[in-house]
Amino acid sequence: MQTECSAEPSVFGRVEGRPVVAEFDGGALTSDAGGLLLGAADRGLGLVGRLAGCFRDARDPRFVEHSVATLVGQRVFGIALGYEDLNDHDELRHDPLMAVLAGKLEAWRGDCAPVAGKSTLNRLELSREIATRYHKISHDPAAIEALFVDLFLEAHAKAPKEIILDLDATDDPLHGLQEGRFFHGYYDCYCYLPLYVFCGRHLLAAKLRPSNIDGSAGAKEEIARIVGQIRARWPGTRILLRADSGFAREALMAWCEQNRVDFVFGLARNARLVDEIYVELLQAEAEASSTGKPARRFKDFRYATLDSWSRRRRVIGKAEWTEGEANPRFIVTSLRKAGTNGRFLYEKVYCARGEMENRIKECQGDLFADRTSTATMRANQLRLWLASFAYVLLCAVRRIGLAHTQFAEATCGTIRLKLLKLAGLVRISARRIRFALATACPYADEWRLAAARLA
Repeated sequence: MQTECSAEPSVFGRVEGRPVVAEFDGGALTSDAGGLLLGAADRGLGLVGRLAGCFRDARDPRFVEHSVATLVGQRVFGIALGYEDLNDHDELRHDPLMAVLAGKLEAWRGDCAPVAGKSTLNRLELSREIATRYHKISHDPAAIEALFVDLFLEAHAKAPKEIILDLDATDDPLHGLQEGRFFHGYYDCYCYLPLYVFCGRHLLAAKLRPSNIDGSAGAKEEIARIVGQIRARWPGTRILLRADSGFAREALMAWCEQNRVDFVFGLARNARLVDEIYVELLQAEAEASSTGKPARRFKDFRYATLDSWSRRRRVIGKAEWTEGEANPRFIVTSLRKAGTNGRFLYEKVYCARGEMENRIKECQGDLFADRTSTATMRANQLRLWLASFAYVLLCAVRRIGLAHTQFAEATCGTIRLKLLKLAGLVRISARRIRFALATACPYADEWRLAAARLA
């Protein structure tokens, strides 16, 4: 017969003569009580319900404990709260906060938890475009991609006069034998090469791609889809594309010129381009030598490649002399000279694209968009989308709930740490579900304000 014994509380010394003890007897507690803000943001956007609508469930409803909406929401909320792995949900399925976000306090079957564990969630992530006998949940990639743009459009009360779409490719390092795995010489690792499209902080596209391709591969098709969707709602809005030299390709530039989309792209330097700004480089060198400070000049000229471009285009050359050497840089644009001078276009318009890299860092660093460790590209693309929707959800909390507060420009990681990772005692009665948060929380005012705004 097993001996029954009562666990002794852990003792941590004495303070002012009183022993400090700890025991696991606090009742229904959660360390993610601040995640209620995520639920409020989701109710405003309808994100989880609309994302779940991009899936089709062919399972027998008589035996379904966890709906697709529960699975999708659980995964998006979990990523936003910092839980990157499916394995984490074997513990999270018993967390009262996750149950509240799912709108389901108790399971219908006695042997289940209110929300799903890793095995059921795995069935969601392995879903295909067409359901099969063994994969009965399917998803519509086109509908998922369109939802990003719909959420972006709905975030604006009226159509803006102009928007800037930033494109960039980045590395997603791989440490297994995933489908589509190739070695990339520039990044010096096996990786994927996802394509991101942002408009400010708004994420419009996250496309997973193998890395044995040109960085701009598929960009024209993505931009055509996004621009078409935007113009269907905002026909009068001017659209400007901005990207580094990896996207200065004839196909994309020609498409922009044919479809009334302006562009500002970096342009890889070569001997012909450097010769064009030879005089300006000499002037910059002379100024730097006399002042002891970096100097730069700009030259606006027309340029065409020897054989890859179909026409001459406007190029701005930056002739810079810094740290004792030349640092020439170039951009190519469809904008007319009468509207913008070269210096402003380079320094204020093109260089601002560096902010997009911070958005990618948020997606990959804070929201685990690079957690693409399943075997197939299809499943890894779905993981990338789920992480991306977690980013969209946190951006809504920041944009709506935290405007004009100290967290208005905070990263997703900071918002999670300061406002979502809050301890809470959960009391459930017949009348209400009450979360008792720490009285000493230093950001209680910001949290209350965000809750009121999101409500």
